[in-house]
Amino acid sequence: MPTIEIPPSVRTVLVLEDNFIIAMDAEEILKSMGISDVQIATNADQAMKLIAAQSFDFILLDVNLEDETSFAVADAILARGLCFGFTSGYGDAEIFPAHLRGIPRIDKPFNENSIGNLIATATRREGA
Repeated sequence: MPTIEIPPSVRTVLVLEDNFIIAMDAEEILKSMGISDVQIATNADQAMKLIAAQSFDFILLDVNLEDETSFAVADAILARGLCFGFTSGYGDAEIFPAHLRGIPRIDKPFNENSIGNLIATATRREGA
């Protein structure tokens, strides 16, 4: 059981992750935390299409995708007023654009507690 309680309003989550195994791990963790709908995008284009087509309570963005970053997706999320956080396997704080540096983020490998804390922190920040 996670030590961090996620808000009950968080029921739909989009995971943008280019590594299939990590994406499946994130999905499993989120579902074990009671998230009823987890969708996965493997690149920025897929994520943008999903965000345009439906609303998500939380979006988990991997910073470094195969040949791109998720910063354009983060900008689209900000424009829509959605709640999100970053994950990263690298010490890449210096590559963040200034306007995204305050967005909550966790390092990989993540677990139930770190994801729960990320969601709780991001939703408090957004007032969700």
